[in-house]
Amino acid sequence: MSQHRSLKGASKIQARRNVLKRFERVEVLKKQGRWKDGQRVFGLPKTKPE
Repeated sequence: MSQHRSLKGASKIQARRNVLKRFERVEVLKKQGRWKDGQRVFGLPKTKPE
């Protein structure tokens, strides 16, 4: 009998998240050159995951 999709191991499931954590958003902004050192981490502009 086969195993249900939802019961597979977490390492095999590579779902793309559409919401980033704050530190991930800062990393994306740094790569795009839109982040300055000393800038506040509140009220960050929206970013899309890579």
